[in-house]
Amino acid sequence: MSYKVILVILDGLNYEVARHALGHLQAYRAAGRAALYKLECELPSLSRPLYECILTGVTPIDSGVVHNNVVRLSKERSVFHYARAAGLSTAAAAYHWMSELYNRAPFVAARDRHTSDAELPIQHGHFYYVDHYPDSHLFDDAESLRLAHAPDFLLVHPMNIDDAGHKHGLNSSGYRNAARVADILLANYLQGWLDAGYQVLVTADHGMNDDRSHNGLLAEEREVPLFVLGDAFSLGESAAPKQLELCGTICELLGVAHDKPSCQELLR
Repeated sequence: MSYKVILVILDGLNYEVARHALGHLQAYRAAGRAALYKLECELPSLSRPLYECILTGVTPIDSGVVHNNVVRLSKERSVFHYARAAGLSTAAAAYHWMSELYNRAPFVAARDRHTSDAELPIQHGHFYYVDHYPDSHLFDDAESLRLAHAPDFLLVHPMNIDDAGHKHGLNSSGYRNAARVADILLANYLQGWLDAGYQVLVTADHGMNDDRSHNGLLAEEREVPLFVLGDAFSLGESAAPKQLELCGTICELLGVAHDKPSCQELLR
């Protein structure tokens, strides 16, 4: 198995809101061309620890990235590291914490915001550092990287859903509409990515609660979606993927050696 992969992390997106608000992704599911699974995020349900969890397959208490203020390079091997070791190319349009985890820490905007360095784990990057950076710009950033570099692994990481959740809470039109906007923006690119041969995973790091926060054990904080689209996926209803298995599953798709857990039932 050897495919190109795009991972979309819709930051802060609760499963139930994803299930009823992402109409474009659900159209693929209704047509039998995508599957949706419910994941339970690891603890704590905070962003930086779960970025590390998704991309390395290691729990926060084992990685040591236990809250958002742990500013250092990851000590684990990520999808980016495995891909680079196999001679594949990598890119990310993402929040600057991704750069701090896998490229350089601390983030220096003038140096790191726009990255093109073949020696770094994330070779090509556009990194933003305000939570209200428009998702429209972020998706354009990601597509510009794809068109310019044709990366084997591309991370796409918009933040406006999480930002709306912190401003308005889970049960709000602001939060739900931010999810709908992300789905519409994704619709501009998704079929083009699939036509280019990419396997696409769309997930979230954590959910959101009515207190306009997250960090605990409530289902609305921990339950997140995983949509998968592409010829490599089984689309089987019996698959039960875990957040810790995303790193290894992506490595399986890329066809690179790794030592992480994976969900074989997701794949053909």
